[in-house]
Amino acid sequence: MSTSSASPVTVLGLGAMGTALAGAFLASGHPTTVWNRTPARAEPLLPLGAVRAGDVAGAVEASELVVVCLLDYASVREVLDPVAGRLKGRTLVNLTNGTPEQAREAAAWAAGHGIAYLDGGIMAVPPGIGTEQAFVLYSGSRDAFDAHRPVLERLGAAHFAGTEPGLAALLDIALLSGMYGMFAGVFHALALVDTAGVPAEEFAPLLGTWIGAMAAGIPHYARQIGSGEYADGVVSNVAMQSAAFGNLLRAAEDQGLSPELIAPLQPLMARRVAEGHGHEDVAGIVELLRR
Repeated sequence: MSTSSASPVTVLGLGAMGTALAGAFLASGHPTTVWNRTPARAEPLLPLGAVRAGDVAGAVEASELVVVCLLDYASVREVLDPVAGRLKGRTLVNLTNGTPEQAREAAAWAAGHGIAYLDGGIMAVPPGIGTEQAFVLYSGSRDAFDAHRPVLERLGAAHFAGTEPGLAALLDIALLSGMYGMFAGVFHALALVDTAGVPAEEFAPLLGTWIGAMAAGIPHYARQIGSGEYADGVVSNVAMQSAAFGNLLRAAEDQGLSPELIAPLQPLMARRVAEGHGHEDVAGIVELLRR
């Protein structure tokens, strides 16, 4: 079954993200029922046309498509367990941040109650919801995704990761891991130049250009990690990088700055060299993580 452009939606949870989700549905003309433990959270949405449900049961019964975005998966179960019977035959889209294993457990719970289930990972901050910058990862029921995709696209580009329920959460965590790893280096770099009186704001454009150029190497590293062949196309081997990396740590310490944001890479590169892989690319340190 396909959904119409104005099909009703229920949103459970009105934190910053849940409010943004409901707002995007409302802006697209979807009749939207909302619920939150603290009813006052719905107030800003009411002038936009939202209907505030008096309880979870009423919220669930208002729509075939139920989107939940709460603090954690424990909260999701606490809210939904009492209304599991009312969810039977409906589609539950869980956009609560969590782990792949939690997503699998939630999918099993949903299947046990006859609920079509999609787990999702939102790749946007609340102000970005409904814009071209946002995209959302989904995994679980392909039929449910296909049926409700036109509605889900209101939140941002909808990407189906696969039928294994934990895939969306896994990709979400992987993307966030890359982001935080980048931020760790960025924060260290900005703090480092600041110790020498170089304004971080002035250095930032140069840093952005450099990071952008280095990001072009991601597909190369991905091919190496996928094949396990780390000696292919090496430009700067891990032995050379390991020998030079100590300067990054010493320079920080000389400037009175802790190197702890970037320090974990040094022992991994040193171990890789010690095990006879110095001629290979730095991406080979992944093999140490797999142990």
